[in-house]
Amino acid sequence: KVLHHTEQQLGLALFRLVRGRLVATDEAHALFVEASEVFKRLTSLQKTADNLRDQADGRIRLAVVPSLGLHIAPLAIARFRERHPDTTFVVKTLHHDELFEALHERTCDIAIAYDPPPHPRLKRRELDTAELMLIFRQASLPGVGERIPLTRLQGQDMIGLTVGGPVGDLFNHELRHHDVQVREVVSNQTFYVAAALTRYGAGMAVVDEFTARASAGMDANVLYRPFSPPIRYTIQCVHLDDRPPSKAASQFITLFSQVLRESRG
Repeated sequence: KVLHHTEQQLGLALFRLVRGRLVATDEAHALFVEASEVFKRLTSLQKTADNLRDQADGRIRLAVVPSLGLHIAPLAIARFRERHPDTTFVVKTLHHDELFEALHERTCDIAIAYDPPPHPRLKRRELDTAELMLIFRQASLPGVGERIPLTRLQGQDMIGLTVGGPVGDLFNHELRHHDVQVREVVSNQTFYVAAALTRYGAGMAVVDEFTARASAGMDANVLYRPFSPPIRYTIQCVHLDDRPPSKAASQFITLFSQVLRESRG
């Protein structure tokens, strides 16, 4: 009865009976796509309402890209809580394409990422600049200097960053610009997975410098080098334009910048 009433209201046949089974019509499939988007937005609205209700003073909800979550963010949080023990944190790691949704739904207050994609509702604060690094097993590139020309990668087996966000796009742009062809043996979107693949001998990888330092420290046979000329990117903090960081969050952002600078010597 409900189905028949819905079809009458819409003036469309949504199902037809085929061999004793109800089969959705093309019109039903088209409406399902639209309805899915509506329910998705309703779910997002409910999440936003829940997160607004659950907000607490003295709580910083932070999103960082995974590579900053390995060392830099934990160190910054620990130092901040030494100075402000009443402050609590909610931390999540997100890829670049998830940042705006998390901010919009208020599952985080601030997000820190590498060259985050532009959005009209986001405000940015540059915290530091950094370089892309090549990590490799020592035997695969003997006799390297302090920096590696990009052309040295010609024909090498590489862990790809084709879905690695803005930084991956930056590196691929440099490859095209210098007409360097590499053999992409694995494609992934997470720097520390690329680094682990390199440690196990699957190929070289281009990663952020924080991941490079951490990975080289795990295996004496793994080295890292910056490129010549340097390939630089920025580390930025973003938040919604109509929701500036709290006083505590602003203080944490300043401390995070200090930890970044210290980690790079």
